[in-house]
Amino acid sequence: MLKIAIEKIDELFALVAQNQALYIPSDNKDGAAEYTRWSEGVKYSNALNTLRSAKDFFFPQTEDLVDFKMSGKNIEIIDIRKETEDFVIFGVRACDAKSFFILDNVYLSEPVDSYYKNRREHATVITMACSKPSETCFCSAFGIDATQPGGDVECASDGTSFFFEAKTEKGKAFIDSVSSLLSDGDTAELDNAKAKTKEILAKLPLAELSTESFGADKLTELFNSDKWAGLSESCLACGTCTFVCPTCQCYDIKDFDTGHGIKRYRCWDSCMYSDFTKMAHGNPRLTQLERFRQRFMHKLVYYPANYDGVFGCVGCGRCLAKCPISMNIVKVMKALEVK
Repeated sequence: MLKIAIEKIDELFALVAQNQALYIPSDNKDGAAEYTRWSEGVKYSNALNTLRSAKDFFFPQTEDLVDFKMSGKNIEIIDIRKETEDFVIFGVRACDAKSFFILDNVYLSEPVDSYYKNRREHATVITMACSKPSETCFCSAFGIDATQPGGDVECASDGTSFFFEAKTEKGKAFIDSVSSLLSDGDTAELDNAKAKTKEILAKLPLAELSTESFGADKLTELFNSDKWAGLSESCLACGTCTFVCPTCQCYDIKDFDTGHGIKRYRCWDSCMYSDFTKMAHGNPRLTQLERFRQRFMHKLVYYPANYDGVFGCVGCGRCLAKCPISMNIVKVMKALEVK
């Protein structure tokens, strides 16, 4: 395994940035980590995770799709798609890395979303193993190993060095591009660090969270549960949980009149909103109970029904940290699980 001393990581960033865009987690003025394009002076954050997930790189909050020019009854369709520049995302945690797989199932299935595909093809994902998981983490419930995050290149730290291991052809190309700064490393201390992380994971408050009560075969039982009314009663329908979630994938498409043409764009939507799925005849989910149930049924039942048992949650804990009334998927799972 190859390594670089932690104090030399800026040298590696500078080398990468010579040839392609590089994004790293960096602390903003409020102290929260967010992905920032690297330039001299931008420092890598030691935060457990970013405020917003790395999903934004492939499925941005707003995205222009196509332009129209109208002259009388004639409509000119203008394809505005362009090839995305090559870029590297450094420091992606295991939960966010798994979220890419969940989104790929949706956006790279036929018909392929060309906008999403373009970004995925031009990205190299450098993951970072966790060393200090939080009490809000529960990725292990979904079979995710926070010490082996995957990606194109898997990175981990023993406290003095960063260790790199290529996992894909893209990853090998990345390692080759920075090989002049890397040296062979003894992984004994790294193995000890990973073992300590696993000890922490095993002692977390949500370490015993189970998915056994959920999945495709539980659809009718869970859908008809009388617990949804109580669970949904306090929900504000603010959509915070969907906007910080790395796996939420719903969007709306709208047209905007610029004054000299029409711009069609898509933007994130939330199943918690009263106008979500609203059609000409009305809305099929008229109550907050129905909308609340939709969100969690999708994560725990509908998605695994369509994708070979894979759940639509990665246990990143962002919804636990950000919900203003402390309602989240963990509370729902615990309330609905079969005792």
